[in-house]
Amino acid sequence: MSVIERIQQEVASAIQALYGEGVLPSTVQVNTTRPEFEGEYTVVVFPYTRVARKKPEQIGEELGAHLLAHMPEVGGVQVIKGFLNLSLTDDFWCGFLQEVANLPEWGCGEAKSETVLIEFSSPNTNKPLHLGHVRNILLGWSASKILKASGYRVINTQIVNDRGIAICRSMLAWQEFANGATPDSEGVKGDHFVGRYYVEFASRFETEYLEWQSSAEGKKVCASQKKGDQSDADFFKSFKNAYFNSHSRLGAMARDMLIRWEAGDPAVRSLWEQMNSWVYEGFDKTYGRLGVSFDKLYYESETYLLGKELIDGGVSKGVLRKDGKRVWVDLEDAGLGVKTIIKSDGTSTYTSQDVGTAHQRYKDFKAERMIYVVADEQNNHFDVLFEILSRLGEPYADGLFHLSYGMVDLPGGRMKSREGNVVDADVLMDEVAAAARKEAESLGSLGDLPAQEKKEIWRQIGMAALKFFILKVNPRKRMTFDPEESVELQGQTGPYIQYAYVRMRGVVERGAQEGVNLADASAYQKLEPAEKALLKSLMDYPGVISTAAQEYDPSHVAAWCYQVARQYSKFWHDLSIFGAASPGAVAFRLLLSRETSRSLRHAMDLLGIEMPSQM
Repeated sequence: MSVIERIQQEVASAIQALYGEGVLPSTVQVNTTRPEFEGEYTVVVFPYTRVARKKPEQIGEELGAHLLAHMPEVGGVQVIKGFLNLSLTDDFWCGFLQEVANLPEWGCGEAKSETVLIEFSSPNTNKPLHLGHVRNILLGWSASKILKASGYRVINTQIVNDRGIAICRSMLAWQEFANGATPDSEGVKGDHFVGRYYVEFASRFETEYLEWQSSAEGKKVCASQKKGDQSDADFFKSFKNAYFNSHSRLGAMARDMLIRWEAGDPAVRSLWEQMNSWVYEGFDKTYGRLGVSFDKLYYESETYLLGKELIDGGVSKGVLRKDGKRVWVDLEDAGLGVKTIIKSDGTSTYTSQDVGTAHQRYKDFKAERMIYVVADEQNNHFDVLFEILSRLGEPYADGLFHLSYGMVDLPGGRMKSREGNVVDADVLMDEVAAAARKEAESLGSLGDLPAQEKKEIWRQIGMAALKFFILKVNPRKRMTFDPEESVELQGQTGPYIQYAYVRMRGVVERGAQEGVNLADASAYQKLEPAEKALLKSLMDYPGVISTAAQEYDPSHVAAWCYQVARQYSKFWHDLSIFGAASPGAVAFRLLLSRETSRSLRHAMDLLGIEMPSQM
């Protein structure tokens, strides 16, 4: 039982004993004491004015007296209006540090029987992974590690969007304009190579569309179809998709390629397999650099037809409706309108595919929860999908969750894949590594280390900068990523926390070299505020992991890491470690440094961040 649970339990007992009314311990509000007041934990007493029929201050005094009498852990109380601040004894905190030191890993939850499946990344095979994918991947990976630390069985998966008109655009552009070039012949990473032709198609299509607008046919269509006082420019801007589907030569060729792919045309399938293999090789290298992996891959080419049987069953039950080949659902009562699930030509939609994929995943893993990490642009899609699965009576429907996240901008604005002005994930990682190197060289702190060791440390610092900068932001918030700001050694950055960790490990290693006996820490009696602050953060760590797991939000862990790094900096500056007044104090501060570094390393690992040996 945690100390917070002990406080809640004892306050509930006090309310019963003092005022004759029972309250549930879980309803007792216990917060962290604000830094300007004494104590570590604060009990909110306002809720008990009705049962006690007394002023909040008097209730606080009476509850404080009860806790002092019945909780050995409480060494002092302070009543501030309707708040009861509790100071825990030094004996309690010293005992807590010894408890943490004797555990192989502090903060993790007990093993649970529940299985959680997390889908993240899920890229298209027509372009490389970019900054937006990076936020997706880091969120999914960190959420999976946090859930594992909380005791869940976790399955990491992705669905690779490897078919469709967008893929055919890249294939067609390579076929028409590449002259047989390959990633090897060009010396280009496979996914970057294929991405060139996605951009090439867009460029050629724009040229074609501009020429068509000036043609007799284009002018005729514009004159006959534009509305009211709509300008020619506004009409052509809104007509682009219709042009692609009805007038474009390139559009017709891409659609024909898709039809031939779905018919199993050997030549098209061979080209598709070759180009996808180039992309997968590139993806694997990027995933390796990001330090992520998957337990199971699903491919849209294998799943896009899976939902049809379930959908037919939904039609039979009257849950879904059918007109000719079209299948649709009326979700007006849920505020989601009318949605098409199978198109009028009988082809699948993303919704029908996702219905089938969810069902297949449940068959594969019996996961009670499925988490979809997808940008907030798809909020409506998942609202519809989850509602349909619920109405179909799928047994896992109540465990579906969309981990919706905001888009990532750069200081210069938004990225657009078709125009080719995205920041590829590989380029981004190179950039932060270069910025980390520049920062480290300006400090001159790596001295005469071999070049390879320096390169590895720069990589670790750069990746920490990238990952922490993204994960410290609540997923639902839109954010701007600034590579230069991310590598700074001051402020809420990954390198700042790594620097604090390296300082901790340096202290611990010096203690070992000097032969300090950590067992002497048990003789230390009088704690300083900076020591208690670190111990309080260590005490909070399991709750931080639990909250992050419940909310699928790594920013809670990131905030804890930054808090601990700041607290250790204050501890290091305010207190002498090796010059402390007694051997017990030296040993205690070394033990506290060791356990803080262990938990900080664990927490940063939950964010997917490695800790360097030097900085």
